[in-house]
Amino acid sequence: MAKMERDAEREERITMEIVVDAYGPEEQAMGWYCYLQDTMQFPFTAVCISKRRISPVKEKATVEVLGMAPEEECEQEMFVEITWDDDTLAVPLIQLEAPEADAQTQQAIADWHYWVNQGYEFG
Repeated sequence: MAKMERDAEREERITMEIVVDAYGPEEQAMGWYCYLQDTMQFPFTAVCISKRRISPVKEKATVEVLGMAPEEECEQEMFVEITWDDDTLAVPLIQLEAPEADAQTQQAIADWHYWVNQGYEFG
């Protein structure tokens, strides 16, 4: 994805609230996991904005997001659980937007998208 223009306010929130005092990839992943878990209001409806080979969700599909995937699934990138064919499936959060969700949820998702689109990685 294309690198986004630098957003000073978002950079400050990420640095001072999300990955603050995180010195390694595991701590950064845990910081993101806790931030998203605590900030997003589950359940919420989301729309798929991009196709991923690791996910069966197609672009423009609407899904119900139930919560964060288990911590061990989120060590490299953030995944959320959705309802899928009468089951629960973990999909990458980068794949989703939630235009109908509350402002905090939308901000948390946008923060994650920003982090990924800036090319930041755990570590």
